[in-house]
Amino acid sequence: MTQPVLVSAPCTVRDAAAGDIPAITAIYAHYVRTSLATFEEVPPTVAEMTQRHDGVTSAGLPYLVATDSANRVVGYAYAAPFRTRSAYRFTLEDSIYVDQVTARRGVGLTLLTALIERCTALGYHQMVAVIGDTDNAPSIGLHQKAGFTRAGLMPAVGFKLGRWVDSVLMQRALSTGTTASGQSAD
Repeated sequence: MTQPVLVSAPCTVRDAAAGDIPAITAIYAHYVRTSLATFEEVPPTVAEMTQRHDGVTSAGLPYLVATDSANRVVGYAYAAPFRTRSAYRFTLEDSIYVDQVTARRGVGLTLLTALIERCTALGYHQMVAVIGDTDNAPSIGLHQKAGFTRAGLMPAVGFKLGRWVDSVLMQRALSTGTTASGQSAD
């Protein structure tokens, strides 16, 4: 386990622990029930979220939480494989959720920055964000601040809360190297 890192936002980022899963579950359940940020429609249980956490960490990938000065979990972020086929093995997808009470206070950017640093140190090449809803300005803006650019739009791929919903694809290089055309990305 890595040491906690103090950050500029009023929070501390550290590896998620088993005791954090109920708070993580509660944060995520809010977004499942009320928003288009996730296309999941039924909030998962603590047991399901524990399995998801264990799947990420057993793959050697980071699963982080942000805690406030009272050590309450105020957000979480993790990286998971973008796709399971072997050619995608150097590309990850990020997920970030912040407690609605602390939203727009820098916690999301702090988490995403730490996640990018950890994934870069692990040797990954690209990070992809799949953002629910073209109107999700907070998530799109967060990813732009962290160096992501829009890579595509998938119109009307989800149906939630009584309407068709787009997915915005954003992407960020984690390492230098060559592009698909063989040109240097340095």
